Amino acid sequence: MSENFEQPPHRSDKNHWEGIYAHKSPDQLSWTQAVPQTSLDFIHSFNLSRTARILDVGGGDSRLVDYLLDEGFENITVLDISEHALKRAKDRLGDKATRVKWVVSDINSFHPESRFDLWHDRATFHFLTTRTGMSKYLKTARQSVKGFMVLGTFSMDGPDKCSGLPIKQYSESTLTEELKSGFKKIKCITEMHVTPFDTRQAFLFCSFRKLDA
Repeated sequence: MSENFEQPPHRSDKNHWEGIYAHKSPDQLSWTQAVPQTSLDFIHSFNLSRTARILDVGGGDSRLVDYLLDEGFENITVLDISEHALKRAKDRLGDKATRVKWVVSDINSFHPESRFDLWHDRATFHFLTTRTGMSKYLKTARQSVKGFMVLGTFSMDGPDKCSGLPIKQYSESTLTEELKSGFKKIKCITEMHVTPFDTRQAFLFCSFRKLDA
């Protein structure tokens, strides 16, 4: 599962994120988590088989893939716009990296080759601040998900920018409204993420089940 699919990203966004990951270490990035516990708790709640197809959108060099591999999941795809980010993850994993499918792509240039039992996204969707970008993302998700989705975004109490870029904050009701076409909400929680430099960021995490067409 070591295939590397290259999709054409939006160049300006790509240059921004390549620069971030090329020049900053994990302890300099606000989104770094030693243990992605909230994501893992949601994933465990779905009782997925170890052969379930899992997509981590904007996974970068997140350690979620490490934990999923350790738990025996066999069909993991990690997507990120930054090649530098994915290289860091692969270097960290060593030989385990060959058990993951790595995709260098902007999410809105991604054309999945299969459907996913789980679509996980911590802090990518909230960077889509135009109706066009959000609609493309949600269309891809509706076409690609056959099981569950987990979305983590900044909440209404969270920052309005991240890494120098504007984001869109969400409440449980506004995020549920965005997903109402094609998905049914299961659960939402709020989380206070503590950054590596000891600041607080308010997140909203929601899980959804894909509705039958």
